[in-house]
Amino acid sequence: MSASTLNATHDPALRSWIASANVDGADFPIQNLPFTVFSAGTGSASQLRCGVGIGDQILDVGACKDLMTGDELALVAARASRASSLNDLMQLGQPAMSALRQRLSLLLQAGNDDRAALAAALVPQSQAALHLPVRIGGFTDFYASVHHATNVGRLMRPDNPLLPNYKYVPIGYNGRANSVRVSGEPVRRPLGQTKNAGDTSPTYGPSRRLDYEVELGLYIGMPSTRDEPVSVDAAWDHVFGFSLLNDWSARDIQSWEYQPLGPFLSKSFATTISPWVVTAEALAPFRVPAAARAPGDPAPLPHLYSRADRGQGGLQIALDASLRTQRMAQQGVPPLRLSRSNTASLYWTFGQMVAHHTSNGCALDPGDLLGSGTVSGEGEGSQGALLELTVGGSKPLRLESTGEQRSFLEDGDEVIFSGRCERPGFVPIGFGFCAAKILPAIAIPGEPHAG
Repeated sequence: MSASTLNATHDPALRSWIASANVDGADFPIQNLPFTVFSAGTGSASQLRCGVGIGDQILDVGACKDLMTGDELALVAARASRASSLNDLMQLGQPAMSALRQRLSLLLQAGNDDRAALAAALVPQSQAALHLPVRIGGFTDFYASVHHATNVGRLMRPDNPLLPNYKYVPIGYNGRANSVRVSGEPVRRPLGQTKNAGDTSPTYGPSRRLDYEVELGLYIGMPSTRDEPVSVDAAWDHVFGFSLLNDWSARDIQSWEYQPLGPFLSKSFATTISPWVVTAEALAPFRVPAAARAPGDPAPLPHLYSRADRGQGGLQIALDASLRTQRMAQQGVPPLRLSRSNTASLYWTFGQMVAHHTSNGCALDPGDLLGSGTVSGEGEGSQGALLELTVGGSKPLRLESTGEQRSFLEDGDEVIFSGRCERPGFVPIGFGFCAAKILPAIAIPGEPHAG
């Protein structure tokens, strides 16, 4: 079944016997059913289980396998959910995922007779620890927002902000997979080389221009085959789901190192993802046409073009970035929203990203993570990074609630992302939160060179 196909699980009339799933504004109504990896009690590795979010609860999917009899695909998927990561489940492909989703939807619907057995498999989110949901084998970060690319390019090249290859090829780089961490884990300010204008040589020390990037992360489920490119039309067969993603960036380190080979230590120190994975099928109601290209833009090359992708290759997901400073936390002030952007504005679709990634014969494996790159819009307040919001730090933001200013992040700051899908005629769904607090840099190792 195509991940874009609507079925009974998307019915806006569905209600769950779990009351919190029916509350207006709930991130996890029965129409969502996002996956996570959780533990209850001590949280030791042996207790990690795969679950789905429903209201303010988590359903242990593997514990429900005996209720899957009669549907072999759903049963296989439920058994795979007894692992300590989502990888075994992800690689089963769309038919098994769809079968499991439909069976879970039936079990959680109001009026179901198996409530007693299911209740034993429920854990309140408040009593569970959420873990990295996927064993990530590879991490590729794209640059799919033309608005972000233009805003950043304008800071460096006012007369020619967009490089000539941008509208022909989905730009990306291979990131550091083992630096990916789950929401809630702190991020330590990185050390690195920086060079200010006028300095004769670089210095080594803590980054002073630490930034966030609002992104959406895509998880590969069913693997592709080495030496066999995936077409744009087939790309969604390989997509398991999506998470919020914050690709932290040290802008001062980046500006010194990025030429000629691109980002390295300015990006590899940390990437934060949310613990919830919203499946491709759950997002079917929120598929939209790909963003319109400006008059005169080149047509995509054949390996990047699909009529179906132009018609339904985009995703309508609003992404919010909020900041809570240490002073806000001490004074009990709520986080301040800094921006709201939408993935519907991305120049390159996720289908094109997958297709281009494999176009040279590169294989994608279960658990590979693809970042969208910073999601920014055209209007004020839709910029997905402080670099854009403060125009390279030249126009600091004033935080009205405390009177503070920010050009870039300071120690003790907490950055919080949230995501929401809304469309008339369908129940809105959310992505939970992706949050992390900045810790001070460690002491600088080594001794100064004497001679």
